[in-house]
Amino acid sequence: MDSDGTHDARGTRANPVPRPAGPPPERPATPPPMPSSAPLESVPPPAPGHAPSSGPTLAEWLRVPRVGDAPGTWAYGHRARPAEEPERTPLRQLVSGALISFLAGLLLWSLVSNGYLGSFWLWPLLLVTPDSWPGTQTGERAAQFYIVVVIGGAIAFLFGRLGRWPELVRRVFGLVPGVAAQEAAPPPPEPEDDFAEWPELRAAGQGDVAARLASEVRDGRMNDVDYARIRRAWHSVRADPSRLTAFAEAVRGDGAGACVHPSGKRDLPVRAARHDLLVRQVRLGTVHDGERNPYPRRGTGLALDPVLLGTSLLAVGPPGAGKTHTLVRPVVESLALQALAGQAAVIAVCATGTQLGPDSAYDVVVRLGDPESVYDLDLYGGTNDPDEAAVALAEGLVGDLADTDTRRASTALAQLLGPFRAAHGRLPAVPELRELLDGEPTAFVALREALDAAGQTAMRRELDTRERQSGTPGDPGRALADRVALLDRPAFAGFFDTNGRTRPFSLRTLEHPLRVRIDLPERGHAEASRMLARIVLAQFAANAATRADRSLFACLVLDDATRTLTPETLRGVQRLRSVNAGAVLTLRTLDDVPEALHTALLGAVGCRMAFSGITTWDGKRFAEAWGTEWVETRDVTQRTVFADQPLTRAIHAFRKLVTGKAVTTDAVTVRKVERERWSASDLAHSVPAGHAVLSLRTVDGEHAPPLLVDLRN
Repeated sequence: MDSDGTHDARGTRANPVPRPAGPPPERPATPPPMPSSAPLESVPPPAPGHAPSSGPTLAEWLRVPRVGDAPGTWAYGHRARPAEEPERTPLRQLVSGALISFLAGLLLWSLVSNGYLGSFWLWPLLLVTPDSWPGTQTGERAAQFYIVVVIGGAIAFLFGRLGRWPELVRRVFGLVPGVAAQEAAPPPPEPEDDFAEWPELRAAGQGDVAARLASEVRDGRMNDVDYARIRRAWHSVRADPSRLTAFAEAVRGDGAGACVHPSGKRDLPVRAARHDLLVRQVRLGTVHDGERNPYPRRGTGLALDPVLLGTSLLAVGPPGAGKTHTLVRPVVESLALQALAGQAAVIAVCATGTQLGPDSAYDVVVRLGDPESVYDLDLYGGTNDPDEAAVALAEGLVGDLADTDTRRASTALAQLLGPFRAAHGRLPAVPELRELLDGEPTAFVALREALDAAGQTAMRRELDTRERQSGTPGDPGRALADRVALLDRPAFAGFFDTNGRTRPFSLRTLEHPLRVRIDLPERGHAEASRMLARIVLAQFAANAATRADRSLFACLVLDDATRTLTPETLRGVQRLRSVNAGAVLTLRTLDDVPEALHTALLGAVGCRMAFSGITTWDGKRFAEAWGTEWVETRDVTQRTVFADQPLTRAIHAFRKLVTGKAVTTDAVTVRKVERERWSASDLAHSVPAGHAVLSLRTVDGEHAPPLLVDLRN
């Protein structure tokens, strides 16, 4: 058993599931080493924002507790914080109080040690003093001992508490005596709770299989991807017990290499972010330790996972804000690792040259417009149904045109795709579709003859209807032909082929754990690239909703979603959360989307991210989406004090002469008011460089308020 069944290439069309561009490498005899930028942290975990000097073993990584007390919390080694910030006394006040208490204690000690207070207060000590001590040298030494140890200790304790010395030591030196022992690493878990010992397999009676895997962990032959992949395979066995025998044989034979991904890869060539595959998280940064964030989240790590990405994410920021480097690449990398573990399928769409990792990190790389590209893109999404293909294609071609009805456009396309499919057994290539949309008489004549030869005369009525409507007022055929003409260029010659001469990739393969990257030629064909991105988005939304097996999390990542969003695709994005799928969309500004869609776009996604440098116009939309909250405000009013007594007036005059200010008194008014969580001005001018404001929502409806996140940490 080389896979758990969810990884196998089940035929969803005539062509098999695409494999890597070159022949897959042979399975290595030893597991790949942990990447240099190890996703595993030391034990105990370092302070937030500090990377460990060296990564731990897999067993140590598995034993670190994971606590996720709020959406987006980096669970690895997380320690929960109090719900409210404790009252903090100013350091100057602590120092003065400690000094005063020390001087008072020193004064009392001098009075006691010199006998100024008499001896009447020592009568409790006389009750425990032997009768033979008074008047002897031993008794005098005992009295000195009592005074120094008991009385001195009591004075130090009393005035130390009054002067708040422990808090001063903690504030100045960052520690309290005795706390270091409490923060030591937790004791190792019991065998039945130790993930490194595979307790689930032992509980199911598979002790020999668990022992083999545990030895792989101890001997360092297993990495985090192997662990997540085999654990996923075991969960599929629990869902389908008929796979148990094959699973056990695969583990006994291959150990950590069992149930390997169809590509044969067990890790990525390089990692640029910190990942925790046990809970499927990728860390983006650290929540800023400031007043704008809730106290329990300050200083904690922030991470994304499929539970959050399942509601889709929209990120807006100007060029250079770091959207690709700090968001897109870590998310794509995390989903690629999950794909190797058989948990996800990722489709990344970007401009040619975008740094989303090396080609070897993907199973399929489609370079549209590059003659050396190994893979092609299926323009019809892998379907042979003309009506289904027409709907997605019409949305991608003319969905952004306000004066063209996409429903009429899909009908016009279906009137051509149906007869062509019936006559030739395939859908038309780009040049053939362009001729039909242009209304070329020779193209219609040739298609009619092909229909007659194939015995499909019933389809001639569809063709005749299209020919009659061609060129009439309101006909979408001309707009469709103009858009198809953008693809009928020399740069795309050989692409979008339907004759079987190329290796097309279709989004019908979302049921398989694939890592796909589609490069668009935005440099010389910007309009065609936008149109192709719309087609991919429309096909993704349609195919994700019709998957028979939704156990894999499917995610589409658009590095630049400019002019790709339409009313219909937004409805498709909103439906993704119910089919275990999601989308990550980035924009330079909300103006890259029609103004009529701004509200619908912010409402369709569950996670919203505003990078540093956005405009106040974009900030206004985010502020409206995040709403308001009740906050407590303190208004301080200063009033001048007018004295009636001559002595008091003289003192006030002297203070004014020395300080230059009149004597005043403060009147404090505390009230609750409703304010925006983040105003448009704050988003435009108060977010530091390298930061972003991010709100999160899970597929279950749990949400986190907008958080200011340091993406550099």
